Amino acid sequence: MTYRLGVDVGGTFTDLLLIDDDTGTTFRAKTPSTPDDPSQGVLAGLEKVTADLDIGPDDLGHVMHGTTVATNAVLEGKGATVGLLVTRGYRQVLHIARSFVPGGLAGWIIWNKPAPLAALEHTVEVDGRIDARGTEITPLDEASVRDALGRLEQRRVEALTISFVNSFADPGHERRAADISRELLGDIPISLSSEILPEIREYERTLTTVANAYVQPRVSHYIGNLSKELTNRGVTAELHILRSDGGLMSTDAATSAPVNMLLSGPAGGVAGALWIARQAGYDNLLTLDMGGTSTDVALVEDGRPRIGRETEVGVLRVRASSIDVRTVGAGGGSVAHVPELTGALRVGPESAGADPGPAAYGRGGEQPTVTDANVVLGYLPPSLLGGEMALDVDAATTAVTTIADAMVVDVKRAAAGIVDIVNENMFGALRLVSVQQGYDPRDFALVAFGGAGPLHANALGRLMGSWPVIIPPSPGVLCAYGDATTRLRNEAARTFIRRFSETSDDQVAGILRELEAEASHAVAADGDRADDDGTTTRFQVDVRYHGQGFELPVEVDLDGLALEQVGAEFDTEHEQLFTFALDAEHEIVNLRAVVLSSESTVQAERIDGGGDDPSAAATGTTSVYVDDRDVDATLYDRAALQAGNRIAGPAIVTEMDSTTLILPGHTGEVDQFGNILIRPDDGAGADHVGAPTMEA
Repeated sequence: MTYRLGVDVGGTFTDLLLIDDDTGTTFRAKTPSTPDDPSQGVLAGLEKVTADLDIGPDDLGHVMHGTTVATNAVLEGKGATVGLLVTRGYRQVLHIARSFVPGGLAGWIIWNKPAPLAALEHTVEVDGRIDARGTEITPLDEASVRDALGRLEQRRVEALTISFVNSFADPGHERRAADISRELLGDIPISLSSEILPEIREYERTLTTVANAYVQPRVSHYIGNLSKELTNRGVTAELHILRSDGGLMSTDAATSAPVNMLLSGPAGGVAGALWIARQAGYDNLLTLDMGGTSTDVALVEDGRPRIGRETEVGVLRVRASSIDVRTVGAGGGSVAHVPELTGALRVGPESAGADPGPAAYGRGGEQPTVTDANVVLGYLPPSLLGGEMALDVDAATTAVTTIADAMVVDVKRAAAGIVDIVNENMFGALRLVSVQQGYDPRDFALVAFGGAGPLHANALGRLMGSWPVIIPPSPGVLCAYGDATTRLRNEAARTFIRRFSETSDDQVAGILRELEAEASHAVAADGDRADDDGTTTRFQVDVRYHGQGFELPVEVDLDGLALEQVGAEFDTEHEQLFTFALDAEHEIVNLRAVVLSSESTVQAERIDGGGDDPSAAATGTTSVYVDDRDVDATLYDRAALQAGNRIAGPAIVTEMDSTTLILPGHTGEVDQFGNILIRPDDGAGADHVGAPTMEA
């Protein structure tokens, strides 16, 4: 008997989910995160979950890990001191950038441009030049390379980036400069732009490669330390790291290209939501991951999350594939306040964090938060985490009373206002990934998870018209579920700028086949058989109108590839996103092959069946404040629910890591996998939601 372990490190808790490969039975554990050394929280959780099940470390067949180490290095400004080698004349490449200023017309007056990750004094020029077709114009001057590296050594740089103009067309100069760097600088981490992002556009390529070098030492230290400690504890399973695009990669790939894991944490939640919803028969999803500080939302169409070609962390935007996740500062710890100038209630983005946290946690917090509002409204039970954390109702009421006094309303009206506003904030984020992208949210189910997501999901389903609202089992550890059930992924890309009239179907297909072989080799090296029947390849062509400044990826099928059809699909996508298409010639910019290993064979655990009546799981009643009045809600223990049970709102379903609120006029039905599917009693929006894609 073997198990797969999914691990997700959050700001407050480290979540671990152990899955029996044979039965799909799951076991979960939560341990406090250890920010100074996140690996300690992982190791503590590993010891806890294996001890609880009385299994040995050698029983683990797979260990998959989603981590925010790279993300935090960027957000906290605690990356390496990066030296940058560039072609002569391009020393200010990171400063010139792309002339983007956020905000309104006067934004340039008040916007402070962020400092580049590689300082100007750490950026040095060398002689040598390649043209856009890969022809050498000026040979690489090795003496200038040695001189530049000597100056960087004196400045004690901790990581090196080499980014020469047009290196995507011929990486020879970069590779030779890297050889000289290893000779002179020893074991310093080196990132080549021709390896990290072999695509056109020198600014994006340089910025992405610098970001890779910036986080590389910290990521390498963390992964190396964790791998060593796992081995010392007898774990023989190979460790894999979650990528920003929802796939897995080996530890070697993660340490050499950590820029691909900047959004590793949020990607795990989307992967987990997709896996559990697919088991229930739903492939079109909106995902809602609400934690203590923020909420991440994403869209999944036909079983595939939308993958963007940019990854954004704070003010940093790099060119790396990632799930199109939008984040809003709305979480259980978001602080409510009433500015004196406007007198209007605001919620977030400031958060009470984990220490001291919401007032209800009893750790000295005094500011009113979303969690405190949920306590006042009766939505949260007196204790969390299976009774391990008691809530201080009086402290929560006192905190929310400050808002009530400022607004001259009673405390429950104030609490309801806090919840309404945070719901509207999340509603706006969900519209960004749906309506703004040309999708009708009524055509999608809403999957809610995270510690706070199930409390707000029913209300958001009502705002979006997205039904059913799906609350998966153990929603608080769903990110770890995603880590444990996703598959290896790698991609290979090449810039190939040609108008459609300048190339042919066969030429494009031939290059894509070469890229497929390259990516397949990388997947095999990461720990999977490239010849496995389950391995799949997806091909993409980045297309634009000739003369246009940006492109869109179009997925293509190599069997019978026709550029005419590719152009038609690009027109359709362009019209969906921007409401128009042009009568202009199409142009290829990049070609890409994405190889994925075979899918996990783990099936979701099924629960015992029962009738419609959920009364056997009822534990009592409580008063909740809904729609400006107090009503009685039935409390249910989720562990006692059975498949087929129908839970009429108002109701509150409690479990170890989360709490679900079902509003009046709605019913939650438990499916065979333990998901709670919430729908309005009047069937509103039912005509817009497709039936499950498989028997549920």
